[in-house]
Amino acid sequence: MEAFLLFVESWWWAAPVAAGAGAAGYRAVTTNRRRARRLELDAAQYEERLAYRSLLAARADSRAAKGDVLATKARRDAPASVLAEARRRAAAMKDREWSASLNLRAARSRIQAARVQYHSRTPGAPLPIEVLVARQDAVTARWLSYETDPAKALAFPQMLDAQHPTTLAFLRAQRDAQELRSAATSDRVTPTTYLAYRDAVGSAEAAFEEAERDALGIARDNVSDLSWGPVTISIPPWLPRAAEMLRTMTGPVESPPSPSAPRSTDPPTPPRPTWPAPAWRSAPPPQG
Repeated sequence: MEAFLLFVESWWWAAPVAAGAGAAGYRAVTTNRRRARRLELDAAQYEERLAYRSLLAARADSRAAKGDVLATKARRDAPASVLAEARRRAAAMKDREWSASLNLRAARSRIQAARVQYHSRTPGAPLPIEVLVARQDAVTARWLSYETDPAKALAFPQMLDAQHPTTLAFLRAQRDAQELRSAATSDRVTPTTYLAYRDAVGSAEAAFEEAERDALGIARDNVSDLSWGPVTISIPPWLPRAAEMLRTMTGPVESPPSPSAPRSTDPPTPPRPTWPAPAWRSAPPPQG
């Protein structure tokens, strides 16, 4: 009994610590899982903040360019070329501000879509990062089909030519996505890494589609170059005369009698006389 009490006195702290460690481990697992599930939403919110900052910067640049135009107008001795350049820069800044505004609207729309997907995602649904990995693997499988299928390799050799411009662009985009994949599939993925990997996968998909369209266009151009019209052959004027001469030379020719063959000394056979038919044959039949 004393030994048991001594054991309890020595190790009384082990149970709370173990319970605390288990709770911390469960919290870490569930937090990481929850963070991975809402990674797309967090990335969309981060992208919206970046778009808002870009809009503020573009708006400030547009106002500064507009002020330069007014300042140039105020100078009476300013050349016309300087005023035209200021107006051109102001127009460019205005277009940049409009583009930034559209990007902000798109980012806010993506936030709404990501929020709906996050709340409607079932526990067994694939995570956002797993969806991106599956998209990249699908593009890789589509490209490898041109190497494993001999018919496709012969029909579209440009897809296997690393020097072809569109194929080279796809291979570079795929390489960039592959380099970001290891960081994007780590335990703690930041929204910045997720956005970079998402954009890289989208660029690889777009580059592959462009490479396929280019290869298909080249194949169609090669087929359209073939001529299936009637074949015309010009006959030279001497060919019919040569054919007639050849036909005459190769026709049936009577061979002369051989000198070694004995000549027949018998007189020719006289023709057989023709006798008139009997009268009974030519008489008409008796009338009954």
